[in-house]
Amino acid sequence: MKKLTPAFAILLATLPVLSVALTKPKLETGKDLIETPAVGTGLCLHNIFQSDMVLQRDKPIRIWGWAAPGESVTVSFAGQTQTTKAVADRSWKVTFSALPANSTPQNMVVKGTLQTLTLNNILIGDLWLLGGQSNMEFAIERVDNGDLEIAAANFPNLRLMTIPQQDGPNAKSSFPRWYKWHDFFSSHLRQGYWDVCSPETVRTMSGIGYVFARRIHMATQIPIGIVNISRGGTCVETWTPLDVLKSINTPEVKNKLAEWDKKVAEFNPQKDLSDRISNFNKRVAQMKEKGQDVSKLNAPTELLPGPALDMNRPGNCYASTIAPIIGLSVKGAIWHQGYNNALEANGHILYSQVFVPMIQAWRAAFNDPAMPFGIISQETEGEPQDLDNYLSMMVNEGIYIREVHDKTFLDLQKAGDKNIGIASSFDQRRSWYHPQIKIPVGERMARWALATQYGMKQIQWQPPTIKETRPDGGRIVLTFDSDVGPYNDGPVLGFAIAGKDGKFQPATAKFLERGKDPLNQAKSNNQVLALTSPLVSEPVHFRYGWGRNPLGNVKARNGTDIPLSPQRSDNWSLADDYEANTGKKCAVPGILNGIENRDLIMALRAADLERRKAEARVFLKEPQK
Repeated sequence: MKKLTPAFAILLATLPVLSVALTKPKLETGKDLIETPAVGTGLCLHNIFQSDMVLQRDKPIRIWGWAAPGESVTVSFAGQTQTTKAVADRSWKVTFSALPANSTPQNMVVKGTLQTLTLNNILIGDLWLLGGQSNMEFAIERVDNGDLEIAAANFPNLRLMTIPQQDGPNAKSSFPRWYKWHDFFSSHLRQGYWDVCSPETVRTMSGIGYVFARRIHMATQIPIGIVNISRGGTCVETWTPLDVLKSINTPEVKNKLAEWDKKVAEFNPQKDLSDRISNFNKRVAQMKEKGQDVSKLNAPTELLPGPALDMNRPGNCYASTIAPIIGLSVKGAIWHQGYNNALEANGHILYSQVFVPMIQAWRAAFNDPAMPFGIISQETEGEPQDLDNYLSMMVNEGIYIREVHDKTFLDLQKAGDKNIGIASSFDQRRSWYHPQIKIPVGERMARWALATQYGMKQIQWQPPTIKETRPDGGRIVLTFDSDVGPYNDGPVLGFAIAGKDGKFQPATAKFLERGKDPLNQAKSNNQVLALTSPLVSEPVHFRYGWGRNPLGNVKARNGTDIPLSPQRSDNWSLADDYEANTGKKCAVPGILNGIENRDLIMALRAADLERRKAEARVFLKEPQK
């Protein structure tokens, strides 16, 4: 017998008994291959229920699927048996009593009139959802030190699932199992299958999600299942139910919904096809002029659905990705998203209005109003901020999205939400908007989960907090709730201060003294920092880590790498910064256009240069000109 390839052997091992493919699927570049439809004929289970899965412990276990109308269906699992009948639309559902965690593999048997389905190797443990966009999608094989993680990924009680990415505004009842072509990765992604974690199966799983789950499983030995529902290039509003968005009575949300309604109404499939053919012909003509081969190019012929099925149409990802698994019992979710909302001027305003309702909607979807929800703050992007470009790098909408992440966490926590979490990613500094340093971020998110959801209260996870901000003559004094310090020996970096004029300058940060040691040396009070600048005589506000790829090296002094979160004491907008630094008002109140954004950056670059020149003169002891 011909030996199976490792990939195909894994495929056969992970499919339920009645849906095993007998031949290796033929995959064509750019094409999707559906192996199992969303809803099958005859007796079938919802596609989330498969061999090798994890079912949620300590919560009612709901199992559902389809059969002939009126057909009797009996489901047996873990010593429990339930019988029901399929209703007119073929659907059926049973609910088992909650069970404790169990790492002993068990079978589930589903019997109908003519068919019997058997699922094998099912564990009872915790299911975690992985939500967001491409930085959550980003595979472990592509992160720094991912090869080491892959080599060590021998965890038979850790199970992996990626939900297929469907489209459209209508709520889906299930999802297919397929090989989905991904343009960004130029490869097929296997979606809709449960896998036992191994070096072979883990490679394309979310790097952050895998590290998060791996750490929890190692610490608790509880079976863990991770369900990846993230999708690159998506906005917060697409992950929120449309009816929830319609209930948010703000100009920003109402305008966003109206914009999309207009796009959908005005789209003409025939005109779109005509335009695409015209563009194709122009490209072919240009290639011919250059002597390039065009023989394999084909003119477009297919009518496209347009914005109606766009993944970022408000509510679409919720309807297509979350709705198919509503009713599944889960432990919680972690979230890493914000890049696409940061591409829009003042995108943080809509984000701040939608984010909490989105969290509440997810909790409602999984029937748990207190469902644990961990937020990973906005990732880095662009040129690193330093003392040469400090001010100009403060102009970026992503900074304000990051602020919404942190403020949402603090507000919910203050309101008594014991299951909201936060982990910073801003200090994993890379210029690419997919920073490959993901392992520390997953570890930080696991700290939160272990401390708050698994009883390991000795594990530190919360960032240091500034308890008091006090202007004190020519300085601002910050008091922290615990000792803080720089990551490495050296000066504290990343703070800026401003007076009432709104013009910030990088600050020198020094710890206040708290007496002398036995050798008469000054002892630092590592809970109190004083911020000063020779260019700001009467400071009233501070900012820390205020850049998309920010300068900032303050962390907790508790044996962890948990950084001080980027934050500020002012509430000035970019439009306010524009007026303060250019002396001009925005053409549209409160919103910078492209030219105004450029002018603000240029003004701040000039201020950076003047400050560095002044510092050089002081260093060289040259007289002031």
